[in-house]
Amino acid sequence: MTSPQKMAAKFMISASTIRNYEARGLIPPAERSSNGYRIYTDRHAAYLSCIQAMAPAFGMEVTAEALRCIHQDKPQDAMWIVREKEVALYEEKKKVERLIQDIRISANEHKSPSAEEPFTINEVSRLTQVPKSTIRYWEHAGYVTAERNPDNRYRRYRGSHLLKIRLLQALQSSVYSEDTVNFKQSIAAAELEDLQRVINVAERVRTYLDQIIESQMCGISCLHQLIQFRKAAIPDD
Repeated sequence: MTSPQKMAAKFMISASTIRNYEARGLIPPAERSSNGYRIYTDRHAAYLSCIQAMAPAFGMEVTAEALRCIHQDKPQDAMWIVREKEVALYEEKKKVERLIQDIRISANEHKSPSAEEPFTINEVSRLTQVPKSTIRYWEHAGYVTAERNPDNRYRRYRGSHLLKIRLLQALQSSVYSEDTVNFKQSIAAAELEDLQRVINVAERVRTYLDQIIESQMCGISCLHQLIQFRKAAIPDD
């Protein structure tokens, strides 16, 4: 048994953060000493270890959802929640691989994506499976700047715009971080005709996804340890 301050120091967080986790149901309620002070145990340490391992890879929302399932004695539900995110990451990786391949084919054949006939936003949405609202949001954020039809002011997209949209799409399921912000800024800064620069960004994204899958495996390992800890605990939570 240990005090909030010592437990916080062990995980390099504040005691108020631990209390916040407790209030949100991410860790079990603290035991109390005879004078009413909180006391934390190895059980709480197991939950905190799991949070710190899972949050960078899955985000706090998914981490919280999984841990609440653990509290409800539904470990299978928790495992399916993280498996869904694993699958989403795999799909992102495939999208990046296909994009890199397509860009290299265009570069080898000396085809300019901007030389193609322009697409409407409806066509772009259908081709990329990205909702029109998301495409408009990315334009508002400055990541993709569509051309405008001089007659009716409707948006027009070239093949090079589609490359950027597909690359942004590959980051959709990633946890918000400084890395994802930097990637989106790099995508925005890439010139439409500079295929090599787009390839470079895509390859960096691919490397980043490789790092995320490793982080996910670490988080899943800690989640499994927590599940086993709960099974062995007498009495249980």
